[in-house]
Amino acid sequence: MTATLSAWSINHYGPPKVLSPVTRPIPEPGPTEILIRIRASAVTRADGMMRTGQPRFARLFLGLRRPRQNLSGTGLSGEVIAVGDSVNRFAVGDAVFGEAGLKFGANASHICLDESGVLMKKPDALSHECAAVMCDGPMTSLNFLREVADLRSGQKVLILGASGSLGSAAVQIAAAMEAKVTGTCSARNADMVAALGAGRVIDYGQEDFSRQTERYDVIYDTLGVSSFAEAKRSLIRSGRYVCPVLGLGLLGAMLRTAIADTRKARFSATGMLKPDVLRPMLATLVDMIEDGKLAPVIDRVYPLGDLIAAHRHMETGHKRGNVVVV
Repeated sequence: MTATLSAWSINHYGPPKVLSPVTRPIPEPGPTEILIRIRASAVTRADGMMRTGQPRFARLFLGLRRPRQNLSGTGLSGEVIAVGDSVNRFAVGDAVFGEAGLKFGANASHICLDESGVLMKKPDALSHECAAVMCDGPMTSLNFLREVADLRSGQKVLILGASGSLGSAAVQIAAAMEAKVTGTCSARNADMVAALGAGRVIDYGQEDFSRQTERYDVIYDTLGVSSFAEAKRSLIRSGRYVCPVLGLGLLGAMLRTAIADTRKARFSATGMLKPDVLRPMLATLVDMIEDGKLAPVIDRVYPLGDLIAAHRHMETGHKRGNVVVV
């Protein structure tokens, strides 16, 4: 009898209910591939955007009516149970974590990935649940703060959406970089954001950061809840507004500020960077975890069979940190 894996497919764009459980034969790893038994995988805002086909222009790359690669999930952690003949980075029994990238399919029981991808051995300091989310909030935020925004020690950074998956990681990373951190969140999450390293917390329900006199070197809009036009008055003359949610407004601001403004709007598709660029970022984050400077925040853990419920909770906009399925 052929062994099968459990996964979730997206047969057409839409709300969480379009997710459908499927079983498929467990693949044999190719010469440079490893077969991973997945212990935990992330449920991210990016996964939800892929499921809905948003922004709509992304369908030109993902697929017009449904994703061409129609299995759900990117971030994962598990152990290697088989390797190809030419694999030399990993061995059977290794605990590993990373991301499936454009292959998708991490919300599953098993996956085959090339050893040259964004994969690393999992340190004992990381649980499978925490390791599964490392390529979402932590890696994206490290890239945006260090590389895209060029944040430096002593500079002021405002993190919009500081209690979410990207924001909770960004507060810790910015604090570790010795920046002066302000975060926005709801009142119920203020204590958590302060404990993560924010020197000041703004309750977005009561205060509008753009109407205050404080000026920042960097504004990191983790959710795309603002815009460069709104944030500009809160930036110093050489300030940077960075956002991982690309829309036409941000694209236009990037083009305009590249030519004519001392304040800049910037974007990076972190997940599209080459594995040789992303793996050192993961190594930096692992060092931070082992030094006690970073701890992924896990909001809820669902069984893999409850992926639809996990997506629904992720979309409420009220999660604290990350959502994981096991």
